[in-house]
Amino acid sequence: MSGVPSGVSSGGAGERLGARELGAELGARATLVQFSSAFCQPCRATRRVLADVAALVPGVAHVEIDAEGALELVRALRVDKTPTVLVLDADGRVVRRAAGQPRKADVIAALGAAMSGSAT
Repeated sequence: MSGVPSGVSSGGAGERLGARELGAELGARATLVQFSSAFCQPCRATRRVLADVAALVPGVAHVEIDAEGALELVRALRVDKTPTVLVLDADGRVVRRAAGQPRKADVIAALGAAMSGSAT
């Protein structure tokens, strides 16, 4: 794929991201990746929800990415609005994706699916 950052791979299960693309290490069990922008009110609330969930669930990391500062990655992942949240499994595969402010219960459910290997 042209225009895709070298570490972003796409396959049948979806894109795969690593520490180089995220600027942070993956969680041992799962990673919550949040694309935000500076003046986005829902992004602030999303940050709190994801940070709370990451603190609650062992082995889960929360990584926030400034969408304006990572345009190549934003384009490669087709992020159209902020906040956009990606749930990555332990191998960095995107297993869930949502735009807008998530509910805590939905994030926990998505993590459960990602960590059990039943994510679609």
